[in-house]
Amino acid sequence: MVEDQRSPLLGSLTVAVAACLFAMLGVLSRNAYDLGLTPFAFVAWRAGVAALGMAAFILVGLRRGGRLVGWRSLDRRARASLGVAALMGATLDLTMFQAFARVPVAIVLLCFYLFPALVAAGSALLGWERMDRRRAAALVIAMGGMVAVVLGGPGDGTAAGLDPVGVVLALASAGAQAVFVLISRHGYRAVPTDQAMGVILTISAVIAALLAIGGVGWSSLSLPLSSPGLLGLMVFAGLFAAAIPSFMFLAGIRSIGPVRSGILMLIQPVVGVALAALLLQEAVGPTQATGGIAILVAAVIIQRSTTQSQPLPAHTPAP
Repeated sequence: MVEDQRSPLLGSLTVAVAACLFAMLGVLSRNAYDLGLTPFAFVAWRAGVAALGMAAFILVGLRRGGRLVGWRSLDRRARASLGVAALMGATLDLTMFQAFARVPVAIVLLCFYLFPALVAAGSALLGWERMDRRRAAALVIAMGGMVAVVLGGPGDGTAAGLDPVGVVLALASAGAQAVFVLISRHGYRAVPTDQAMGVILTISAVIAALLAIGGVGWSSLSLPLSSPGLLGLMVFAGLFAAAIPSFMFLAGIRSIGPVRSGILMLIQPVVGVALAALLLQEAVGPTQATGGIAILVAAVIIQRSTTQSQPLPAHTPAP
């Protein structure tokens, strides 16, 4: 992907703003849960609204001379890759927002940002990138940080008593993101990013809606329709914490490149943890904070060793 060197400052600001918008997801989801929405229904509404927003971006692109890539025009490998990416995108959303309902937002975000280390390990196993000393050290740092995050409590650093299911769900979201990145690097390059994101968000919305209806019935999914405040919250989450930051992240990658964009996206867990502490009164203990810093340092090391020819695709909680 070619960088646009004419506006590096604007590109950096674009990615930073996108990271801050994504960072709101933990607090927004907790507010929605307090208003009676289930995690599956939250994912369905957020992804559905974001898919509509992405459709608007696609229409703008088509009017500017872009082309719509049809499913039949893709080869078998591209179809399979896009299908796996969509499944991983749905898995990421479903596991992350279930985790937000069980464990502190900070823990979820720090567990999620283990994914750069998982991508580095996966790339080495697949033979795409060499596991040099820098990457190996980053993996060790990330794993040590993860142990500190999980075991460090909000007080004296002893066992935190975290919900183990919530921790597993948070780690599963990191695993899903890692698989998404690995698949997306080579799998469906013929599909423009905004169109691929539209497909992924739509599939996430459909799967989450089916799970919501199958779990507690239609009442959970239809709740925002009878609550103007909740409906406004979900429209805001879909547009300003999904569609718009996804578009901004893509624009930032095109301006400053994937490596610097990936490093700047580490603003997300920092802002997310701060928002959780300020608005949800969720404390992070010194051991957990140290572990979180270690995970972010490892992510920076790995991002800086990633070649410019292998961009990270745009999809976040956080997403």
